[in-house]
Amino acid sequence: MLSIRDLVKVYPGSTTALAGVSLDVSEGVFGLLGPNGAGKTTLMRVLAGVLEATSGTAELDGVSIVDHPERIRERTGYLPQDFGFLPHLSGERMLRYLLRLKGVRSPQGEKELCRALLDRVHLEDAAKRKVKTYSGGMRQRLGIAQAVAGDPRLIIVDEPTAGLDPEERLRFYRLLSELAQDRIVILSTHIVEDVAVLCPRFVVIRQGRLVADTSPSEARRALEGAIHEGAVDALEFNRFVADPSRRVTQAYLVEGRNRVRIYQTTGDLPPGFRTVAPTLEDAYMILIKTGSLPGSSRAGEGATP
Repeated sequence: MLSIRDLVKVYPGSTTALAGVSLDVSEGVFGLLGPNGAGKTTLMRVLAGVLEATSGTAELDGVSIVDHPERIRERTGYLPQDFGFLPHLSGERMLRYLLRLKGVRSPQGEKELCRALLDRVHLEDAAKRKVKTYSGGMRQRLGIAQAVAGDPRLIIVDEPTAGLDPEERLRFYRLLSELAQDRIVILSTHIVEDVAVLCPRFVVIRQGRLVADTSPSEARRALEGAIHEGAVDALEFNRFVADPSRRVTQAYLVEGRNRVRIYQTTGDLPPGFRTVAPTLEDAYMILIKTGSLPGSSRAGEGATP
């Protein structure tokens, strides 16, 4: 169990990145969803033991992350958003280099450990290729290989699918799902699809505070009957979405025509609009804009389950 209580991080210059986060996380893939700059990376770095919190507590299976970060680092695998590789090295040599830096050893020896890790992330056939020839997804899988070295109890991945093509993203989803069978995996992302596919539970963070602790199905259910969709003429589009009396959750093109989804609970709908099934994207946009969902009892500061 990962237990976080009243975690605060204030950077020099009085910039508050975390403003009292409280949360309990058990085994499985847990989503941390929020826009860029919301405080996700700061929280991940504190939990990984590489950044000191200003105040509050965080414990992994009863061991304090705040007081004993060196003990936690031994039990944590971390894949940051910008993971640096040496492009001239092969995937195998790069991984062996990272294992030495982390001090990870195996009774079978370094070479066998490296081979087993590359096999686990499906890179065995690319072990001898230079990292500079790897696709974005292959590099992310190499990053996961170093993160799972040492059989960590907690794995933290920060924006792991950003920039991946659909095929690589699906491959990465399957890998994270496999890794979460017997450990805690925290997935930090601003991509709603990541959470919808992988996470039975997630939180939304906005300006350093948790504004929701829910599941994809609960979040969608909270908006039933309140999401409506219709076509908007190109000449009216900008005025329509900018109208302060209207809450737009999504606006996109379908076969060259503007489609708009709105959140509305009372009053007449705009001409041509009809009620549709809510999506997690709708719920996320409402949470980011307002900080709560209809009937939600978990919205607010640092809600815990």
